[in-house]
Amino acid sequence: MTRNRFKKVLLVAPEVSSHQLTAEYSSVRHIDSVHQVFPSIYQLNPDLIVLDYNHFSKDVEKIVRRIRGNKFYSKIKICCYKTKPHTKQDGLLTAIGVDFFIYQEELVLDIKSKSIPNIFSSIFDITHLAGLVPNPSTNL
Repeated sequence: MTRNRFKKVLLVAPEVSSHQLTAEYSSVRHIDSVHQVFPSIYQLNPDLIVLDYNHFSKDVEKIVRRIRGNKFYSKIKICCYKTKPHTKQDGLLTAIGVDFFIYQEELVLDIKSKSIPNIFSSIFDITHLAGLVPNPSTNL
């Protein structure tokens, strides 16, 4: 599998989740409202959109269908953040155009194995992740 690094990322999530990420990296733009998605896409022209399924579960399907139905958005990759896998939901989202998923369970396992920089550096085009990586001496 070839890993792509994305220069412009649009993060659609609750406000609490991304303060540190958006403060440190100019390539990440955060929005917390469904009504801001398409104006932000037009303004930013992102390479990747990360949707928080837990927060916007009712609107994710509509957003993905609208993105995939428009040729202007054809090169945008869509990532969906979820707490855990669900076969039917994931199958539907994959069928309508979600490119990949990030599960909270996997992130917790990766934090314990100290490979969290690999996850974010493979998604974002960034040079360092200081502050996002937990201190290994602290108990998880």
